[in-house]
Amino acid sequence: MPTGALTSEIDVAQVVLYVFWFFFAGLLFYLRREDKREGYPLENERTQRTSRVKAVGWPDVPAPKNFKMLDGSVVKKPDNKRDSRPVAAKPAARFLGAAMQPTGNPMTDAVGPAAYAEREDKPERLFERDEPKIAPLRTAAEFNIFEGDPDPRGKKVIGLDEQVAGTISDVWIDKPDCMIRYLEVDTGQKKVLLPFFLSQLARRDGEQVFVAKSVNAAHFKDAPTTKKADVVTKLEEDKIQAYFGSGHLYANRARTEPLV
Repeated sequence: MPTGALTSEIDVAQVVLYVFWFFFAGLLFYLRREDKREGYPLENERTQRTSRVKAVGWPDVPAPKNFKMLDGSVVKKPDNKRDSRPVAAKPAARFLGAAMQPTGNPMTDAVGPAAYAEREDKPERLFERDEPKIAPLRTAAEFNIFEGDPDPRGKKVIGLDEQVAGTISDVWIDKPDCMIRYLEVDTGQKKVLLPFFLSQLARRDGEQVFVAKSVNAAHFKDAPTTKKADVVTKLEEDKIQAYFGSGHLYANRARTEPLV
């Protein structure tokens, strides 16, 4: 028999190939089951109408497992907790799968692009040091604006309607990534965190300003805020990002029309 042959019909290469196929199939099964630890069973119009329909698919949801977090706490997944927030929207038509239309203010009612996940109401922390990952420059003495780059502090923020929304009082940075995440805007009534990547440096009347690309100046009064002046939690981040991001669709009525 030739080198590597186990029998006259099977050789080592065939066995290795079959072992790989079985391993890969098992890996796909494992990963597909593990990704169902959150969000399952799914909810849709059919599952809401009758308890006999269970939107899980194959394979089934895995058994609960305990995950030990960095701070020593233990999280159990799946935990069978469901989002109890009311949906401020209704179907646009009377057939299953019809698009949902907002019934209130979609930017504050967490509808469509303004939807957010109910993450932990705790700040994201650094791995090597027990401190918040995102913080304003006033509390991060080891960071500064690079010389030659425009310093946003003290500059005005202009909405899409060309009205002044407020003045930037500070910059919030992502420490490990060394980049700006939020602009802290003082509106006169409160301080709001504007996502940096939803703003644009521009010039108005010879002066540098930052333009909020997704919302009008009036929208800043309803924007989510943080409970603490120098800390933003993961839940607050999701709310802020959802509010300003949804302005690309909801800020002006013309944006919600089917024609672009």
